[in-house]
Amino acid sequence: MRELPRVRYADCYSSEASEETVIAVNIGGVKHVLYGDTLNRYPETRLGQLANRATDCPEDLSALCDDYDSSKRELYFDRDPGAFRCIMELYYSGKIHMKRGICPMCFMREMDFWGIDAEYLDDCCTSSLNEVETELAEIAEKVKTILDDMEGDATATRVQKCQVFMWKLMEKPESYLAARVIAIVSFVFILLSSVVMCVGTIPELQVKNAYGQLAEHPTLECIETACIIWFTVEYVLRFISSSNKVRFMFSFMNIVDFLAIMPFYVVLILTHLGTAMMELANVQQAVQALRIMRIARIFKLARHSSGIQTLTYALKSSLKELGMLLMYMGVGIFVFSALGYTLEQSHPETMFTSIPQSFWWAIITMTTVGYGDIYPKTTLGRCNAAVSFLCGVIAIALPIHPIINNFVIFYSKQRVLETAAKHEIELMALRSKEEEQGSPDHGKIAAQRTRASGGNSSGWDSAAVNASHSDTYIPLLEDTATGSKRQPVHKCKDS
Repeated sequence: MRELPRVRYADCYSSEASEETVIAVNIGGVKHVLYGDTLNRYPETRLGQLANRATDCPEDLSALCDDYDSSKRELYFDRDPGAFRCIMELYYSGKIHMKRGICPMCFMREMDFWGIDAEYLDDCCTSSLNEVETELAEIAEKVKTILDDMEGDATATRVQKCQVFMWKLMEKPESYLAARVIAIVSFVFILLSSVVMCVGTIPELQVKNAYGQLAEHPTLECIETACIIWFTVEYVLRFISSSNKVRFMFSFMNIVDFLAIMPFYVVLILTHLGTAMMELANVQQAVQALRIMRIARIFKLARHSSGIQTLTYALKSSLKELGMLLMYMGVGIFVFSALGYTLEQSHPETMFTSIPQSFWWAIITMTTVGYGDIYPKTTLGRCNAAVSFLCGVIAIALPIHPIINNFVIFYSKQRVLETAAKHEIELMALRSKEEEQGSPDHGKIAAQRTRASGGNSSGWDSAAVNASHSDTYIPLLEDTATGSKRQPVHKCKDS
């Protein structure tokens, strides 16, 4: 093992320099002995500045640390000792790697304090930091949205305030009790409309119309009309209260809402055009097709169900895995259908008349459905069916786990974002209440620190000392009232 060199500490009250500068630092109760030649590799960092100013007086050194014990020649920092061990890797290896269990944002605050730029992080740590920054940005956006809903715009006119109130009433069930009631009523109407659509197809409940065709029962038609009226009023109110009409019209969920109510009015118009018009076969088929489009109403449930929304976003983020699944299945279907057609040609009663017709057999075999309408009759054909079955199971099973994992991650992330946004709002309300009360506890703590330091509070009141104390929260939004901003980062370069 390498023997530590003998050193002589410098006297801060004399001009005699040390043979080699040695700094003793106490980080959160853990003592470290650091050497000046190591710290001077990055002289612009806080530790590099300490190494260059080791011969200064205690009053000057206290501006860079929380406290300085001149008898022990030891500098004290109220920082995280675990994070400091990672920070020290920069001076030995030129890179910093965050250990497991350390919050990336808290670690960035530690790097800001020690004057180290984020470019010295390893690539693996940078990706994890970017993910956390993205999550914090989403939390900040959610907090900003909630605050905007709570405060509103003081310069808005009465019409604009009414428009905002109507939008919250129709779109944000958590804003008012009436909005929650409207959301529940809308949910009930969606279920009722879906049930009526299904029950109306039962032959025993249908009646013959004037053209001798089976039609829905008049009672069910009345219920259907009531549901459509509710959907129409809801859609019109949401359109009127929307601040961006074009964006509203082309939104996916609003397109679903429009498709849910449009068939009713089209059928109503075609029905009242006259007997001659309704005698046309193509018009009757169009009416039946429009009635089938009523199934789009079930997608309205996604507006009131966070679980369906989470599933939609998870599938959207898993497009690559879904594409991989379709590619595997497509290749397997093509290969096994061609083999099945070729191997079954020798049998006189073959069911494989062509390769495109064999696609259906390959689909139901690889997806393990197996209707039994088409099946091989030769030995080689059955072996091909067994292999296609096994390959289909593997092709479906491989991409399923990433899709499920994306769903779990997205669902957990949504829960964390909602909880974090609520906690941040509670913290902001608590801080504003403390500011209104004048923060008397903070004044008492400052007075106790002044008395403990013998009345000399110049070092403790400096900006560097205030920045050295660890915080228990991460500020997501800048406090515009106090004008507080993030502490600038000192870039460090190799000497």
